[in-house]
Amino acid sequence: MPKQFVLAICLTATFTISAIAAKPAKEPKPGLYAGQGIMLGELTSTSIHAQIRLTSSTTLLEGDVPGRTGIVKFALIEDVNLRRPRFKGELTTIEKMVVETKAEHDFIARVIFKGLKPYTPYIIKTKIGINQDTLKPGPTGRFITHPGKDQAHPVSFVVVTGMNYAKFHGDNRIDGKIHLEHNNTALPEAYKGRDKHLGYPALASISKLRPNFFVGTGDNVYYDTPKDPRAETIEEMRQKWHEQFVQPRYRALFAHVPTYWEVDDHDYRIDDGDNSGDHLPSVEMAIRMMYEQLPYAAMGDQKTKTYRTIRVSKDLQIWFVEGRIHRTDNAMEDGPEKTIWGVEQRQWLMQTLKQSDATFKVMVSPTPMVGPDDKRKFDNHTNFNGFRYERKLFFDFLEAEGLIDNNFYLICGDRHWQYHAEDPTGVEEFSSGALVDANSRPGRKSGEELSTDPEGHIKQHYLQDPPSGGFLQVVSFPEVEGTARLAFIHRDENGKVLNLAMKNSK
Repeated sequence: MPKQFVLAICLTATFTISAIAAKPAKEPKPGLYAGQGIMLGELTSTSIHAQIRLTSSTTLLEGDVPGRTGIVKFALIEDVNLRRPRFKGELTTIEKMVVETKAEHDFIARVIFKGLKPYTPYIIKTKIGINQDTLKPGPTGRFITHPGKDQAHPVSFVVVTGMNYAKFHGDNRIDGKIHLEHNNTALPEAYKGRDKHLGYPALASISKLRPNFFVGTGDNVYYDTPKDPRAETIEEMRQKWHEQFVQPRYRALFAHVPTYWEVDDHDYRIDDGDNSGDHLPSVEMAIRMMYEQLPYAAMGDQKTKTYRTIRVSKDLQIWFVEGRIHRTDNAMEDGPEKTIWGVEQRQWLMQTLKQSDATFKVMVSPTPMVGPDDKRKFDNHTNFNGFRYERKLFFDFLEAEGLIDNNFYLICGDRHWQYHAEDPTGVEEFSSGALVDANSRPGRKSGEELSTDPEGHIKQHYLQDPPSGGFLQVVSFPEVEGTARLAFIHRDENGKVLNLAMKNSK
């Protein structure tokens, strides 16, 4: 491996952010705040989504963060000083938008800025108030637009899953027996560090790396943890998002790292769930919460597809697939009619992959396609009673189009352990593993009787042992002497490198 690329990877861990206070600040008097900070999403080379939730507190009050009506004024500014540190010119506001917050949208104000320049730094400043006469400074967001298909620049991003709030903070209502059955390990102790009030340590490690964007692959919150009582109403579902995003390390991270989101079973309905059954949350409630809490589209728009592809740079294109909304029942017999993606999404996926001229093509799936996974499960493409027919259909397509040997890679969430595995077809998959240490568990080995690969056909290039919290970092390097590179880096929650796989362009 060329030394300059190893050095570049190591250097990504040296950036620092402003220190967060060691102790939580005293709760201010009731008023109007943006208690969950600012969230940026759906970054492209020419656009960005931004949202703020107005609140009456900056911390949890009786387990929730109450919302407030008011207005948010967003101002988009090109950050001309970032790349010219000696030049301190006056920054000019490009566009302003004012949004009223409403209870029906959980007091979230969301805007979409379009017409931006590729590979350009921007600032989004906000003001918040009860009305125009009471405006005061709100959170500030910073980002750099993607280079786009015509430019090759270094790009890095992180992929996470399994952000289990209850396990990290220690909810004594979690059933230990059920946890052991479902996770192949006893319920771990809650986090005991003095910085617990700041939230997950891995978020601080990610902030130091300063990635261009963050991908949450699902299980971003857990409606069903604890199982009794689980979230079954709109108010209870919203509370899960509030308690998650009010944590200081989320606020600090999302102020300078845009996001992309997928959902999986726990933040859709229930563990391994589908669209069948009359239990709560209903399908309608699940979809409403996705579009409301996460910046997929304009507020109130539930028609924009949650599967999409983003052309990041000349070298990199990413596909985000939807794994819950379009699936048929898990209990169906496997075959041509059984699907996770639905026919329309599958056709779109294949067509856009064929059309892409990006050097590296990366598909991010909420659930695994290679594994191995637990034999007992039934809700993903690896499972014996799952969706293997659709997997074969897709892998056959990849092989027929020459994509397996042309820099196509899978990234998945869902599984609570990190791995790099290779299917007998040659398809390679990288699992991000659980972000939260208390949510990690031992992985399944190829050849294990209780795995989805009892005969040992899958090649495991890396299997995390012992289990720990952490994330996957991906770094795209432009061509040097005719070769572009893509690095897949598994890190623990403290940022330590556990595994590195470097892929060269072909």
